[in-house]
Amino acid sequence: MDRVIYIAMTGAREVTRQQAAVSHNLANVSTHGFRQELNVFRALPVVGEGAKTRAFVLETTPRTDFTPGAIQQTGRPLDVALRGAGWIAVQDAGGQEAYTRMGHLQVSQNGVIQTSNGLNVLGDGGPMSAPPDQDILIAKDGTVSTVPIGRGLNAVEIAGRIKLVNPSETDLVRGEDGLFRQKSGQPAAADASVTLISGALESSNVNPAEAMVNMVSLARQFELQMRVLRAAEDNNRSADKVLTAN
Repeated sequence: MDRVIYIAMTGAREVTRQQAAVSHNLANVSTHGFRQELNVFRALPVVGEGAKTRAFVLETTPRTDFTPGAIQQTGRPLDVALRGAGWIAVQDAGGQEAYTRMGHLQVSQNGVIQTSNGLNVLGDGGPMSAPPDQDILIAKDGTVSTVPIGRGLNAVEIAGRIKLVNPSETDLVRGEDGLFRQKSGQPAAADASVTLISGALESSNVNPAEAMVNMVSLARQFELQMRVLRAAEDNNRSADKVLTAN
């Protein structure tokens, strides 16, 4: 009886957590460069005093699906998509280096190149900046060039180069802010083999139809766990009646 109760109880708890993860994926269907989160369950014995009659369900460490999203052409000079593997280095809210594939860039009022959600894009020497009233061109190797509005290409100046990295996927962890970082906490080295596609954005790799089907399946799993708990309660009452009668 203990085993049934523990497995059903913890199973229902972990299903709700997985539902939250799937809901988060669905909420980011239109977020450029988003990588969906994956969750699986496993059973573990309860370690402690007494007989080993209890086991519980545990959600494994969340994994990330690194499958690339589709490339969408936008024609906007400040939109960039990563060609194949790789990441754009940005400065997180705490001032530390983190990584994203969101390439929808903009220039702040202070002339700092940022992502659309306000994160500073990092270059070889820190946050990237560009002079005001300039046309900005981004080359496939991340080099940012500026041209005064109305001037020809002979007036091009190099503003810097976006830091592009490609650490091993097994060394990356997703933070609560959606950014990725190395497990070691150290910045990744720039990788010259990582290239960009200018005037394009990478879509999220979340399949909305698949995620919706997953949500329905999880709802059914939760109901199944609750039925098991109700059955255990009914069995317990029946056992009590038998003991009382005797």
